[in-house]
Amino acid sequence: MIEQYILAHSESEPEYLAKINRKTHLRMLNPRMLSGHFQGRVLSMFCQMIQPKYVLELGTFTGYSALCLAEGLSEGAELHTVECDDELEDFILENFAGSPHGHKIHLHIGDALSEIAKLDYTFDLVFIDADKRQYLDYYEAVLLKLRVGGFILADNTLWDGKVISEIESNDKQTIEIMRFNDFVATDSRVEKVLLPLRDGLTLIRKR
Repeated sequence: MIEQYILAHSESEPEYLAKINRKTHLRMLNPRMLSGHFQGRVLSMFCQMIQPKYVLELGTFTGYSALCLAEGLSEGAELHTVECDDELEDFILENFAGSPHGHKIHLHIGDALSEIAKLDYTFDLVFIDADKRQYLDYYEAVLLKLRVGGFILADNTLWDGKVISEIESNDKQTIEIMRFNDFVATDSRVEKVLLPLRDGLTLIRKR
C-alpha cells in the first residue's frame, strides 16, 4: 500500500507517541480522531519550520497532536490546547506526563470559543481540529489573535470526500466544512492551500 511506503520513508513515530496511539485505540470509541503517525510527523515538521513562540490547538482529544506540535517548540515556547470533554482530562494529562515535551503544553478544558476569548496571546500558529460545525466561528476568533505572517492549519477539510458529494440537508458537519472551505478560498486576508494530506489539511497564512 502507498500509505505503508510513505511511512517507511518518513520519520519514525516516537515510542511515547506509539503508546498513546495504542492506548487511544484501546480506550476511545472514535480512535480515528487521533492524528496518527504520518500527520503527526507533518505537524512536528511544520512547527520546527515556523519556530513559533505561541501555538494554539483547538481539539486536544488524547493529546497526540499537541505532543507532535510541542516537539517542534524551542524551550520557552508554549502550546495552549483546548478540549471540551472534561472526561478526557486525566487521560490527556497522563499522556503529557509520559512525554519529554509535555511541560511545554497548557491544557484548557471548556468551550473553544470561550477559551479563545480568555487567552491573552498573539499566536504564531493555530491548529484547528475541533467541532466541524463551528470551524468558521473558530477561524474568525483565532484570526484576530494571529500575528501577521502567522499560520492556521485546519484539519479534516476534505471530510472523507463528502465535500464533493451529494449531501443530506441534515448533515451539519459536512455543510459547515464546505462553508468554511468556500469562505477561506475567497478570503483576501489570507493566503491558503488545501493539502490532500490524510483527510485534508488546509494551510492558511495571514497577510
